[in-house]
Amino acid sequence: MAAESKGPVSYFPSIEERYGRPIAAWLELIEGSGVSGHKALVDWLKAEHGLGHGHANALVAYHLNPGKWPAYTA
Repeated sequence: MAAESKGPVSYFPSIEERYGRPIAAWLELIEGSGVSGHKALVDWLKAEHGLGHGHANALVAYHLNPGKWPAYTA
């Protein structure tokens, strides 16, 4: 990941470190959740997986806007 990363991608290293899963695994969980809509997905990640609001928001923003943010590679 480039040092100047902005937006949701800038949260990804801390998400992986804090919650112990790679970003790809979080994105797969979101995809298979059956939940739609930004707020509903953020609430789901917080309730079901214990993520903080900022981390859940970053994952959902990245998931719902493919191509807007740079690809993430750890």
